[in-house]
Amino acid sequence: MKKTQEIYKKGFSFQPYQAPDQSPFDKLFEIFQELITHTSGDLDEALDWLKELDKEYNLTTDDYTLDDFVEDLKKKGYIREEIKPDGKGGMAITAKTEQAIRKRALDQIFGKIKRSGSGNHATKYTGRGDEHAGEFRNYQYGDALEHISITESLKNAQINHGMDELKLTEDDLIVKETQYKAQMSTVLMIDISHSMILYGEDRITPAKKVAMALAELITTRYPKDTLDILVFGNDAWPIAIKDLPYLQVGPYHTNTVAGLELAMDMLRRKRNTNKQIFMITDGKPSCLRLPDGHYYKNSNGLDRHIVNKCYMMAQQARKLHIPITTFMIAQDPYLMQFIREFTYANQGKAFFTGLQGLGEMIFEDYENNRKKRIRR
Repeated sequence: MKKTQEIYKKGFSFQPYQAPDQSPFDKLFEIFQELITHTSGDLDEALDWLKELDKEYNLTTDDYTLDDFVEDLKKKGYIREEIKPDGKGGMAITAKTEQAIRKRALDQIFGKIKRSGSGNHATKYTGRGDEHAGEFRNYQYGDALEHISITESLKNAQINHGMDELKLTEDDLIVKETQYKAQMSTVLMIDISHSMILYGEDRITPAKKVAMALAELITTRYPKDTLDILVFGNDAWPIAIKDLPYLQVGPYHTNTVAGLELAMDMLRRKRNTNKQIFMITDGKPSCLRLPDGHYYKNSNGLDRHIVNKCYMMAQQARKLHIPITTFMIAQDPYLMQFIREFTYANQGKAFFTGLQGLGEMIFEDYENNRKKRIRR
């Protein structure tokens, strides 16, 4: 009687893509988060847009309406009742929504980046750290006890003293070499001059998304790193991470010098060796604040007086070992030339990019810079 021989074949099976099953709330919440980012935290405007989208694309059903969605937002703690400045009652988003928006921005940007291995950010330098580098060395005074390799130390003791008189001395101790992990202090400068929304192109929303994603990455994955965010128009001022969803463009010129001065002032107070400035801008520097408090403004071409001040700030940052990476989201040849000269003065880097790849570029550069150890 013959046995039936079964043959198992290895291979790939391809099927049409099926979107993950989402509840009606989750589907609407995805759209809601995008809208609340575009409306700079204006809940009423975001809900109005959601109503229009519902009319056009039938996002809701009789079983789950927009009113049901708003009630769920309240129950889940994403929106709350508040008193408006005019004394009337209304609703606003909560800190829970702000964090959800940051996390979504992180997933949108960081999820696109191809990563290798475990995604660690160790430097090539060995030293005191918390990750085994795969190497061993003799114990030195001051090494942490948890870094002693018991197996290697006992093996050493056996070789040095034999089995008859097995003892463990300081000379027998072997330590696991750990990888030095760099800590980074970053200041992110965001241009909020009027040109960020000129010509029908929304440039501020992608910049906000990048800032929110970077803030979420650092606070969740690299808590020892620091991130400060500032905005610059006619002047420059710091903003808190929680304020990012509400960031708006103003009727401002571009005072790049004020932004750089504030960024360097922030970094002077940081104790980390590694410091850097990321600057997102689309326009030329067109404003300076004079010692008497008045503003000197010139939007016609590149004003030599303003430009020279920018070069001086770039050189000053270089002396302080603070590299500046500029992400230029405009393609004007004469502005690109200014950025090249500005970058040369700082010995930093410049990326001439559109809005599409802005987030990926900033994240990859941040990751690369964390691997470096700046030597003074």
